[in-house]
Amino acid sequence: MADPEPLWTSAEIEAATGGRLQGAPFAVQGVSIDSRAIDAGDLFVALAGERDGNDFIEGALAKGAAGALASKSGAGSRVVIGDTLVALETLGAAARDRADAKRGAVTGSVGKTSLTQAIKLGLEMAGPAHGSVKSYNNHIGVPLTLARMPRATRRAIFEIGMNHVEEIRPLAHMVRPHAVAVSTVGPVHTENFPDGEAGVARAKAEIFAGLQPGGAAVLNADNHWFDLLKGEAVAAGAKVVTFGSDDGCDARLTGFRAIEGGAEVSASLHGRALRFPIRQTGAHWGLNSLAVLLMLEALDVDLDTSLTALAAFAPLSGRGAERTIAAATGPFVLIDESYNANPVSLQAAMNTLGAHAAQGRRIAVLTDMLELGPEAERFHAQGADMAERAGIDLVFCAGPLMKFLWDALPPTRRGGYAQNAAELAPQVVQAVAAGDVVMVKGSNGSKASAVAAALAALDNAEHPGGRG
Repeated sequence: MADPEPLWTSAEIEAATGGRLQGAPFAVQGVSIDSRAIDAGDLFVALAGERDGNDFIEGALAKGAAGALASKSGAGSRVVIGDTLVALETLGAAARDRADAKRGAVTGSVGKTSLTQAIKLGLEMAGPAHGSVKSYNNHIGVPLTLARMPRATRRAIFEIGMNHVEEIRPLAHMVRPHAVAVSTVGPVHTENFPDGEAGVARAKAEIFAGLQPGGAAVLNADNHWFDLLKGEAVAAGAKVVTFGSDDGCDARLTGFRAIEGGAEVSASLHGRALRFPIRQTGAHWGLNSLAVLLMLEALDVDLDTSLTALAAFAPLSGRGAERTIAAATGPFVLIDESYNANPVSLQAAMNTLGAHAAQGRRIAVLTDMLELGPEAERFHAQGADMAERAGIDLVFCAGPLMKFLWDALPPTRRGGYAQNAAELAPQVVQAVAAGDVVMVKGSNGSKASAVAAALAALDNAEHPGGRG
C-alpha cells in the first residue's frame, strides 16, 4: 500500500513561510505545538511562550517529529524563520488556498464549541472534511487548525472566539469563510468591554469581516442583539439566514420534547415541516440544531445527511454530557456542565435541569462564573430566581461570587456552601441519593470539574470490585 500523501514537505513549508531548511529534507503528516503530544511524523512548531519553544525541539524530534519550524538554528531537520507564530499563520493561509474547500466559521457567547463539533460531524459524513478540535479558537488555535487542513479537504469548519475587541476580525480574515454562524450574544467577558454586552455584540460581528462575497450569515433571531448583528452582516455583503421561534425565520422552532436518550425537535425549514431526534437534552439545543442545519445547508450538505449527523451527535464532555452513576446508595443522574458558565448558559442549564424527569430531587451544584466585571455580583444573585422558576430542589454553591447566589436562596433550597469546589465536593457526595438528578455548572477556572469528578467516582459500574 502506498504511503499517504504528506500534509507538508519541507520544501512546501519553506515556500509558504519564507523560511530556510537546515538539515535533511522531510515530510510531515501533522502539525503540533506541544512537544508532549507529538505523533510520529508531525511538524513541531516551536512557538515563543513562557518558555522558548526552541528548547523543546530536541525532545520533539526524539518522540518522532519529522522536523521542526524554528526561530533558531540547531540539530535535526528544521525550517528556520524569524517569527514562528507568523510562520504558522502563513502556513495556515497556504493550506486554505491550496484546498478547494467550502469553509464555515462559528462564534457566539454560548455553545460555539458544541455547535462547531456538530457541524463538523455533518461535514465528515458528507465527504473529506476538516475542522477545529476542542476549543482551538484563538490566535494560535485558528492558524494551527488551518495548517493541519489536508489538501483533499472539501469542507471545513472553524471555531473563532475572543476575550477582547479586535480579536475575531484577523482570525475571520485568516479563515475567509463562505458561511458563518453567531450562536447567541450575552454578558460574557463583559469585564473587558467598557460598554458591556453591546461591546461583546459588536466584537462578535467582526466575524463578518472575513466572509466571502455573498456568503451566508446564520443568525439567532431570538437574541436581543439580532438587529445589530443583521445590520453588520448586511453591511459586509452577507446573505442573512435566520433561526428562531417566530414566523419569518428560515428555520423556525415549533416544538421540543424530551424522549428516551435525548429529545425530539419539531421545526419548519424554509416552510417544510420537520421532526427529528437529537441526543441532547438541553432545551437550548432546539435552536442550536436549527443553526446546525442552516450552516450545513450553506456548506452544501444535503438535509438527510444533516439530520443523520444531528441524531448521532452526543453531548461533549463538560458541556451537558449526561450519565447514570451506579452509586452504592442507589443510581442517580449526573449532568456535567462543568466546562464553562455565564449568565446565559446558567439559565439554559437551570431550565434543562428543571425539565428533567426525576424520581428524587433536582440538585444544582454551582461554582463561580468568571470575567463578568462590575455586575458579577448581580449576575450571580439572579441565579436564585432562576433556580426558583426552574423548580430546583437544592442548590450547592462554591466560591466568593456564588456566595451572592447562596445568600439570595431561601433556606429550603440551600444544599451547602464552601469557599471553593474542592471543599464543596464532599458535601455534595454526602448529600446525593438514589433517584436524584445532579447538574454541575461553573467556569473552568473555578474548578467545577472537581465536583463532577467526585460524583463520577461514585460509579460502582466502573469499579465493580470496589467497596461502597
